[in-house]
Parts: sequence; C-alpha cells; structure tokens
Amino acid sequence: MSLENGQSLTVSGHDLTRNGSSSSSILAPWEDAKIVLKPSTPTRKPKPPKPQNAITIAVSSRVLFNMEREQQIYEQQGMEEYIKHQVEHETEPFSPGPAFSFVKALEAVNTRLRELYPESEELFDVVLMTNNHAYVGLRLINTINHYQLFIERFCMTGGNSPIGYLKAYHTNLYLSADPVKVREALEEGIAAATMFTPETIKEVSETQLRVAFDGDAVLFSDESERIYKAHGLDKFFEHEKAHENKPLDHGPLKGFLEALGKLQKKFYGKGQRMDCPIRTYLVTARSAASSGTRALKTLRSWGLEIDEALFLAGAPKGPMLEKIRPHLFFDDQMFHVEGAAEMGTVACHVPYGIAQKVTKKGLKDTETSASK
Repeated sequence: MSLENGQSLTVSGHDLTRNGSSSSSILAPWEDAKIVLKPSTPTRKPKPPKPQNAITIAVSSRVLFNMEREQQIYEQQGMEEYIKHQVEHETEPFSPGPAFSFVKALEAVNTRLRELYPESEELFDVVLMTNNHAYVGLRLINTINHYQLFIERFCMTGGNSPIGYLKAYHTNLYLSADPVKVREALEEGIAAATMFTPETIKEVSETQLRVAFDGDAVLFSDESERIYKAHGLDKFFEHEKAHENKPLDHGPLKGFLEALGKLQKKFYGKGQRMDCPIRTYLVTARSAASSGTRALKTLRSWGLEIDEALFLAGAPKGPMLEKIRPHLFFDDQMFHVEGAAEMGTVACHVPYGIAQKVTKKGLKDTETSASK
C-alpha cells in the first residue's frame, strides 16, 4: 500500500515561514510545537452545502498538512509502524501544509457569502481526499478541529486510488502532491494540479482569495504552444495574429475559473465589485501586443472576466507573483513553478499539453515517491 505521493521543492516541510521568519505557533512542525489536542468535536458548525450546489475543492491530506515525519516512518519502518505511530500521536496536530492558507481563504469567502445570501448553497465545500488507512482518520479529524477548519467530508480509501470518487463529489478542483494521481484526474476531465511546498511561504491575505493562472495549457488548450514548439517564436506570433479572432479551445482549469467567476458575480450583484473577496490573475509569458489580444478575446468569448492580466513577454514570473501573493499559482511548465516557489509562492503544476513531452534538464523524476 502506498501513502500519498509527496513532492516538495524542499527536503521537508520544516522550513515553512511567514514573512521569512519561523512561526512556531502556526507553521512549525508539531513535534516542535508540542501541542496536545483535545479529541472533541466542535459544535454549531454551519451545515455543509449539497455537493451538486457547491464548488467542491478536493485536497490531499499531504498538501493540507505537513506529514513528512510520518512518511519517513512509513518508508523506513513499514506500514504497521506507521499506523502505530499515528494512533499513538492522534491527539497531536499536524502542522499546516501548502494548501492550508488556501483552504482558510475559501472559508473566509464562504463567511461573506453566507452574510449576503443566508439560504444559498453556492459555497466552497472542501473534501479531504487520501488513500491513507482509516486508522489515521482520528488524527486528521482532531487536527482539523484544532485549527477550526470547516471540513466535514472525508474520503479515506485505505490504499486504493481516490480518483474514482472525485466525480461522485462533483469535484471542481483536485490538489495533490502525487503527479500520478493528478494525471489520472486530468484524464477523467477533472481540473487538477500537483502542489509543491516552497522552502519559505510568503504571507498571503486572510480575507481575499487570490488565484493566479498561466494561460496556454492551463486556462487555454496547448494549440499555440504546439506551434511554438514545432516552428519557433516567429511562427507562433504569425499564427496568433492570423487567428486573433478565433477563440482558443479550453484548457483543464477553465472550469475552475468559471466557478470562481460565478461566485464573484454574486458579490457584484450586491454592489461589492470593488470589495470582492475573490481576485483572479492571468500571468502569462505571452506579450501583450503580439499575442495577448487572442488570450483576452478568448476569455471574453467565454463570458469570463479576469481581474488582472500580466503579459510578461518571456520575463520570469516569480517576481510578479511575489507582488501579487496569490494563494495558488497554476502553470504547465516546471520552470515557472520552480521560479514561483523560489520567491515563496505556493505553485501548482498542471501536467497537461505538449510541454510535458519536453525533457527538462535538472528535474528529477519524483513520481515513484511513496507519499501523496
């Protein structure tokens, strides 16, 4: 049985910081924090929405929490010792992982939505997806209660792949540290990305959800990327100019942007466009004058708005993302994912399109890791 297949851009999750400094109360490993949880269930939680009405975000336990120490026990001592350790420590919390701030931001948006639309079920609903053994469940529940996260739906598959359950949950986005599972989800038509842990994580907004997207092979198809790979930059520009008024086909994360836009319009409907707790960004290597027009016209043809569009003409994305400070940044190329992570941005790789077939020097194959 394999646990969740973890990838990170650092050796462990022990380097998570806020504003470049360690925070033992929030981001330090639990073994250093020495916090003991009371395994009680909080009361008076709001009722979760029906899955068919909600925007469902499925997150792996390994991206929501830091479980590096447990993974080492599994790899070095085996499954039985791993389960024994989890049971013995089930009242001790895991420390936050790279998806933690994102989930907290989703909850902040839900709070605002409930204030404006008390009876509406058009809310974010977070599902914890893991192929861990159910014996780990109590520790996960206790950790969620400790941080007062509103996560009521769990899917613990005991070694089997959780991918088959994603459609049953009406999943709008799946985040995992396991690239194999992410590819399986994408093949099923589900928006998915592999999440990485930077060595340090920049502080992000607690009241406004910020999500940044690359364009080609993320929001859009890889049609234009294929032209560039096959014929070079000049032919790419010629192709984009000739097809300026032809919308690009959709990419794997178009549906997630649509879901965000749907909730944004609920705030706009209450006169809160300038105070909307959701903000979206297009951060693309395209240049505005020669190839940006088609990208913007494509979004308009879909009836989608993007709050900010940054056309970088091939410049590094990391410094711009450091200014934006998104909770998540999605890109199809590991070069940009690594560059973003180096600047403290939680970056997610979307393994889709022609760029995945290009060998990238310096990258190690980590798909055989035992954790997710």
